[in-house]
Amino acid sequence: MPDERPPDEPDPGENPFAGTPMEQIFNAMGGSGGQAPDLSALFGQMQRMFSGAQDGSVNFDVVRETARTALAAAGDDPSPHTGQQGAVSDAVQLAESWLDRATSVPASAPRAAAWSRAEWVEATADTWQQLVGPIADSVVGAMGEAIPEEARAMAGPLIGMLNQAGSAMFAQQVGQALAGLGGEVLSSTDIGIPLTDDRTAAILPTNVAAFGEGLEHSAADVMLYVALRECAHHRLFSHATWLRSALISTIEEFGRGTRIDLSAIESQIQGLDPSRPDQIAEAMQGGMFEPERTPEQQAALDRLETLLAFIEGWVDDVVAQATHETMPAAPALAEAVRRRRATGGPAEQTFASLVGLELRPRRLRDASTLWAALRDRKGAEARDAVWTHPDLMPTRTDLDDPLGFAQDDQDVPEGDAFDAALDELLSQEGRSKDDDTGSEAPQDEGGPERDD
Repeated sequence: MPDERPPDEPDPGENPFAGTPMEQIFNAMGGSGGQAPDLSALFGQMQRMFSGAQDGSVNFDVVRETARTALAAAGDDPSPHTGQQGAVSDAVQLAESWLDRATSVPASAPRAAAWSRAEWVEATADTWQQLVGPIADSVVGAMGEAIPEEARAMAGPLIGMLNQAGSAMFAQQVGQALAGLGGEVLSSTDIGIPLTDDRTAAILPTNVAAFGEGLEHSAADVMLYVALRECAHHRLFSHATWLRSALISTIEEFGRGTRIDLSAIESQIQGLDPSRPDQIAEAMQGGMFEPERTPEQQAALDRLETLLAFIEGWVDDVVAQATHETMPAAPALAEAVRRRRATGGPAEQTFASLVGLELRPRRLRDASTLWAALRDRKGAEARDAVWTHPDLMPTRTDLDDPLGFAQDDQDVPEGDAFDAALDELLSQEGRSKDDDTGSEAPQDEGGPERDD
């Protein structure tokens, strides 16, 4: 029977990926000798493997389940008992009273809670979904984007399966990474980002006990110091109403710029046995989707690291003042926390390799020096007032001369002058909004990177 296909319609026996980075993937997953794979059989096989996947982005039901399973397999994640709940409540209550004498920013966490690692995963999952969603969209969509337009009509079902498989594998990777972080974090704000909207000072007693091992300080001192930092973070995030959205928007910007190396995927897929779907899954879990950092991502990461440094530096200074002359163990505990934040634990490094995002304030000491110098020169109220508006914040370049920022009277006005400067900033913003005609001109986001 003569071939009645239109001349521009591809031969169903041809490999639609020929000459593209996806050719090896096509062959490994069922095609050979230039022949298309049995798409219906392959679809059924992949659907069984990845039935929990959500097409197009990471499925956080899978993330939660994976994280809980990993934590359960690791063991040693008991629910906090009554004694631990009481210890956390007592530490938080004492911490708030000490912080009152070190900062004018009022307490903002009326509740205290002791969490297990699994409870940390559940409580923070919604924020993680918001943070890694743009990264997941970029990673999961990368395979389909590699296929030329003329091949998509024929390979459409396979594109959907690749997206489904990528979504499932990425969800499993994120779940494993969150389980790892859950095994290391000390509190709800330990990584410097508010991961919940709930105004609860939450501490993980099991992880705090592990952190305290080998520090030669009492368990009560370690718990109190963690509570001081947790409560100080909550105060700052409540006081600087713009801060949480600035952090999250910067991370989202980082995520939207995610790219992966398609040639690396092609290299890894070569040699896979198409009759072993578990081998394909192992390859996907073994770093196939590891992202490569773009210049735009590096710029976003620089802004994030600077803002995290200012946050941690402020917390350092406030806690140092709160514990001055009342807690002899505080300086040593501060140094232990600083080293821990500067280097990052194994789980944090795993998370960084997964999404390309490092949550480390590299210039923490400079930021601490800046806030301490400002407090020495103008008082704690001036140090705290800077956080009222992002345009009053120091910049990344100020970390090169932290003492200079405190000595510049124009940057940090005092008393009535500060109120007048803030009123002027707010009135300028109001006039700008009134004059806005809906143009798409870029706006200055303010914050710590405005001079870069």
